[in-house]
Amino acid sequence: MNLLTDPFAVSFVTRAAIAGLLVAVACACAGTWVVLRGMAFLGDAMSHGMLPGVALASLAGVSLSLGAGIAAALMALGVSALQRNRRLGTDTTIGLLFVGMLAAGVIIVSASGSFAVDITAFLFGEVLAVQQGDLVTLAVTTAVIVAMTALGHRAFLVSALDRRIARTSGLRPEIAQLALLTMLTLAIVATFSIVGTLLVFGMLIAPPAAAVLWTSRVSLAIALAAALGAVAVVVGLLVSWHAGTAAGATITACAVAIFVLALGLRSVVPSTARTLERTA
Repeated sequence: MNLLTDPFAVSFVTRAAIAGLLVAVACACAGTWVVLRGMAFLGDAMSHGMLPGVALASLAGVSLSLGAGIAAALMALGVSALQRNRRLGTDTTIGLLFVGMLAAGVIIVSASGSFAVDITAFLFGEVLAVQQGDLVTLAVTTAVIVAMTALGHRAFLVSALDRRIARTSGLRPEIAQLALLTMLTLAIVATFSIVGTLLVFGMLIAPPAAAVLWTSRVSLAIALAAALGAVAVVVGLLVSWHAGTAAGATITACAVAIFVLALGLRSVVPSTARTLERTA
């Protein structure tokens, strides 16, 4: 018996692994910019702000992902619109929308007794229940996110450094911000059905946070974050299989553990880290 390969001989574990690898790439692309631009609270708020859309979709008998996508898109547009008011701070804007959306979702859920299974899946995900059609949807979404990352790289980078320079360069930082929010929305909606909203934040933040500890080059950080996320998926599924733990939570715990390990190594071998930064 091979402890490393036997679990992946089972079809649903193989599908879960493929889905997890796609999630790792999607979260690396969006999450790296979230980390670099200090938008972690926004990612958390959007992942939970999808609840009213999911609840309404469940009531209407339509795809939960559709409801989640609409709710997340509305929240992203709300953040973009309210940020134009200079009297309101970004964290205040996000906090208000977060609380409002979450409260609306709880009200909808509390008005019905038929959400137990769906909301459990919404919160914790069903990575081992991924079907072939889910993989196709996730692959297309990930491809779109990768394309947006490549096409918007310069605009995202310059806008993050100095919005005035971005304007004078004709890069339209407002459009770049909206594109970044769109990419974040796609990543969260594509991921929540795999690891759940309570855990998507870990995959979105932990691998990119570990990556930026070791390089200051954005493109390299994205690639490294995707690789670390992939490691978290494979190790998480193995641990889950042998220990009998929840797959989505175990994957996320592995992602956070990788960040802790990267942070520890960064402090132990700072000279190596500086060498990597210079060569990057």
